[in-house]
Amino acid sequence: MRRRIGAVFAKLALLGFTHWCARVLAKEGITANAIGPALVATDMIPAGLRPDLIPQGRFGTPDEVAEAVVMLVRNAYVTGQTINVDGGVYMT
Repeated sequence: MRRRIGAVFAKLALLGFTHWCARVLAKEGITANAIGPALVATDMIPAGLRPDLIPQGRFGTPDEVAEAVVMLVRNAYVTGQTINVDGGVYMT
């Protein structure tokens, strides 16, 4: 449990910093956003972890995360947002 607390606070700090950057830099034409990937099919997924807990029933791919990044880079109007690339784990 303690290991997760550190990760939670680090994520909150990063998202807070993203929002601050978005607000401060918007007048300069600079956008600041975050990508929130869930489980992505890489070597970092622990052995035995099953994708059936994800609503789409599969792990994401690195290409799917990269597509979200490209979308944000190309769009100069989106700022201060977190794009969740998570197969429906966290629905807003």
